[in-house]
Amino acid sequence: MKNLYITLSFMLATTALMAQNKDTETADKLFSRFEYVDAAQEYLKLAKKGKDPYVYKQLAESYYNVYNSKEAIKWYAKAAESKQDAETYYKYAQMLKAEGKYEEANKQMAKFAELAPKDQRAVSFNEDPNYLPKLKSQTKLFDEKILDINDKKYADFGGVLGNDGTLYFASSRNTSRKTYGRDEQPYLDIYQATYNSNGTISEPTTLSELNTKYHDGPVAVTADGSTMYFASESFREGDSEKEKGQSKSLIYLYKATKTNDKWGNVVALPFNDKKWNTGNPAISKDGKTLYFSSDRKGSVGASDIWKVEVKGGNSYGEPVNLGKKINTEGREGFPYITDDNKLYFASEGHKGFGAMDIFFVDLNRDGEVVNVGLPVNSKDDDFAFSFNVQKNVGFFSSSKAGKDNLYMALPICGVEAIVLVKDSNTGKPLANASVAILDSRQNIIETKTTDANGNLTYNVDCNTAYTLQTGADGYESSSVNLPKNSGGTVDITANLKPIENIIVDGKVVLNSIYFEFDKSNITKEAAYELDKLVQAMKTKKDIVIMGKAHTDTRGSAEYNLKLSDQRAKAVVQYVISKGIAKERISGQGYGESEPKVNCGDNCTDEQHAQNRRNEFIIVKGS
Repeated sequence: MKNLYITLSFMLATTALMAQNKDTETADKLFSRFEYVDAAQEYLKLAKKGKDPYVYKQLAESYYNVYNSKEAIKWYAKAAESKQDAETYYKYAQMLKAEGKYEEANKQMAKFAELAPKDQRAVSFNEDPNYLPKLKSQTKLFDEKILDINDKKYADFGGVLGNDGTLYFASSRNTSRKTYGRDEQPYLDIYQATYNSNGTISEPTTLSELNTKYHDGPVAVTADGSTMYFASESFREGDSEKEKGQSKSLIYLYKATKTNDKWGNVVALPFNDKKWNTGNPAISKDGKTLYFSSDRKGSVGASDIWKVEVKGGNSYGEPVNLGKKINTEGREGFPYITDDNKLYFASEGHKGFGAMDIFFVDLNRDGEVVNVGLPVNSKDDDFAFSFNVQKNVGFFSSSKAGKDNLYMALPICGVEAIVLVKDSNTGKPLANASVAILDSRQNIIETKTTDANGNLTYNVDCNTAYTLQTGADGYESSSVNLPKNSGGTVDITANLKPIENIIVDGKVVLNSIYFEFDKSNITKEAAYELDKLVQAMKTKKDIVIMGKAHTDTRGSAEYNLKLSDQRAKAVVQYVISKGIAKERISGQGYGESEPKVNCGDNCTDEQHAQNRRNEFIIVKGS
């Protein structure tokens, strides 16, 4: 049933529509009324009569629209034997992801990207086509729990918890209602239940004072619980188009107020319009900004997230599109704004696990869009996320168990690390800087790139220390500690020194290059330092380096000479492996023959450490 609010528009009766041909006329009419189950049956009859790419595509689209991914894949594959439009390949890829067939999905996404290279979904895919491993390994933000109030057969979704402990949601469980042709489920009603302090939820009841014979719900409730915004049909208004014989019913937004514990005084919002759909309401903590989804003029994709100023009474400002950071050429819907100004929404256009995924963005910081991750998101449709900050609990909806169900989202203690990378000399933020996060064993967990303002965000576990390794073209790499925190937000600043700072008196000066005892392989710590040398050589393309490796006087001279030479050659190979031409670097071991501190056999530990060193001499260029 959520597809009603993802695609937004629907038809309750049909007018004369153009069919592909007389053979497909019956199926096409059913399809145009969004009665996809019946339409698929008619197209199947035609498919048995012979090869027809149009019929194959319509079959695939019918199954796509009721989220039957297995059948959709079957018929998209047949349709794709003939050249298709870009959006068909995109939908095919979505269905493949829903079945966990990610490699094949990438092939279809590549075709989509070739046909629509400027589409931001294509741009995002081309930037990182193999994003899934990183998505799967990101820090878990929530645990999930399916609610026991779900109906066993019919859809339940759009759960929103008011501050008074009332849980509202939309459901098609009322079997006394007539069925909707699109999926043969009863029309939606608004339900309410009580969320108890121990986490249990009472038996739901219908919100009879607001429900009609049309689709009703989902809803949004103001912080004080006195005003509700909810979605319903334009027919509820006695839409004049219906009276003129027009068949199209749109989704409209309505407002109700509570008096003596009863909802009433229902009015349609004035920015509803017969030209487009307006649904999925969400209201800010102060009640002054209403978020919603719509396919109105100015939308980026099939449906977008919008906002509008609430001026009081039933007066509103002009709706504003939230822009391309949030909205894609695909479908976005189900916004929810938390008390601390995080906007959650569902999208099929941003990088996800399958069909619809849940994302959020911190509006206070103008942050980047973040996938909520596992286990909330899955290869199936995941949507309609809400979070009550006062009660520290969220709710979302998903089809992962075979139908649309309500789930509880239980937050895991986490830390949001906001990283700013700057030039240490000028203080200027550095865009496109690389920031790797490492665990306590110095294993790299993930690497991200800063945005135009030099910022990026990592969500990490509470009470766990991390290390951030940062670097940028033309700058010396830097390491910053992210200390243990018990939760909340932490600001981290990494100041990078321009690469010229490490070129001193004809040498590239690095910190000590550490090797394991009696070994010459490059360690993670050594690689971190050597990357500074690589960066210097990439910045100053004319310099040629001679690497000299030295040891202390412990051990035999012959042994030390051999070991130092092996280490010098390992350094050279590492630098070459990073893209530096082999003609620009050479290395040699000098053992104990050129001590920095000439202390003979009476060296202290500190003097031995000074003698164990690597030097990088600029032999050509400057």
